[in-house]
Formats: sequence, structure tokens, C-alpha cells
Amino acid sequence: MAHDPTPAIKAATIVLFRQSDAGPAEHLMIERTASMAFAAGALVFPGGRIDADDYAIAQNDALLRHAPSETEERAARIAAVREAIEETGTAIGVDANLSDDTIREWRTALKGHQPFSELLTDIKCMLDLSRLVPFARWCPNLGEHRRFDTRFYIARIAGGELREIEVDTDEASRHRWLTARQAIDGAAAGDHRIIFPTMRNLERLAAYSRFDDALTHLATVRQQTISPQIRDVDGEQWLCIPEDAGYPVTRARLADVMAP
Repeated sequence: MAHDPTPAIKAATIVLFRQSDAGPAEHLMIERTASMAFAAGALVFPGGRIDADDYAIAQNDALLRHAPSETEERAARIAAVREAIEETGTAIGVDANLSDDTIREWRTALKGHQPFSELLTDIKCMLDLSRLVPFARWCPNLGEHRRFDTRFYIARIAGGELREIEVDTDEASRHRWLTARQAIDGAAAGDHRIIFPTMRNLERLAAYSRFDDALTHLATVRQQTISPQIRDVDGEQWLCIPEDAGYPVTRARLADVMAP
């Protein structure tokens, strides 16, 4: 299959860890509406495109705390924070005690395309980008009409950041707090649909189901960009990823993979 020469769209996704004293963490996932152009009807983590204002914030040290040096990395983390607010009303890494009313106002403003930088400046708050930890980066190149270069981040949600989730109904039909294993098992039972990158990341999360365990695991793995490849194995086509990227499952039958 010929590769698509179209440049990939830069995007960012946030995987939230909500955990109690015992047992695996739960992750906030949203089910995309059937009308969406990408991953319609699929269960995904909150996230979206990196926009021009994210890059503007990335170059404004007055709005940032504990920011990495690379502009691209800064912008991706900022986009993940912004998208989580817009899509679910969850504010991670915002260095301010935001009221429910402020969150609602921000969501309305962001939906109306008001720059995130203006919202931050108006209340004189900063973003603590150390709250988001790089987990994975995926950039499929299999001739898709729309390609994404997506950075996945994990973040532990603090008690004061837990709010009643209200999803953006233009993009999502519902939200669910699920352990990684519950999400995997639900897909197997036909309760929801999951695209290939999300499933592989869920399997990885299931193997390291507490936030500190995930951090320990990340310290042992070389970060790399995952670009799945189609390979023939015993007369069948499989979608495969590298064996050394920290994933317990590294292939799936192409016929079983949900198209994005």
C-alpha cells in the first residue's frame, strides 16, 4: 500500500489516572459521536489537534511552570490540557483553584475559539507542564486520508481536580471511567469499539495499572514514534508495531482492526 504523502496533523492525548488506595487506576474515556470524521463511534482518551495558540503559549515562559525545553513538546502538553478542559471540563496542570463556573466559562470560550492564552492571562494563572508525563507517540502512515502524529501523556488526577464530567456533546456521546482491563474486555464483548492505537495503549496500561508503576515502566523503555506496519504472517495480513516499545501485544490481524 502506498504511503500518504500528506503531512501528519500534530495532536495530543491525555490519559488520566484516577486511583483509590487499592486496585487498578481508572481512566477517563469518551465515546466519539458517529458523525466524527476520525474514529467515529470509538472509545478514546480526551485529546485533539495542537493549534497555533498552543505554540504561542509554549513560547511564553510567563504562562508556564516546569516546562520542557522543546517548543513542540511544550505545545503538545498545552494542547492536551486545553482539550481535556474543552471536552470533559477536567483541568489538569492549571496552577489555579478554578471554580465550576470558571470551568464552564472556559469551555464555552474555547468552543467559540477564544485563545487559551487569553483565558490564562485574564486570571493570571500558569500551567504546570510537569503534571503530564510522556507515555507514547504514534504516527501511522498507511495511506490514511487523514493522518495524525499524536503524543500520549499520562497524568495523575488530584482530589481537587475531580469534578462532575460533562462531555462536549458535539464530539462525544458519553464518557466512562474504566480500568484498562474493563475497556479491553468491553470491546471484546461488543460494548464499545476501540481503534488499534488505543487498544495497544490500553493493553500497556493494564500491565502497569498504577501511576507509579507506569512511571517505573517508562524509565525502562526507549521512547520512539510508533508507525504500524502491515506484514504477511502465514498467509494472513497483520498490523504490527515494534517489539521493543514497551507493548505487551505488538500485532493484530488486519481484518480485526477498526478503521479510524
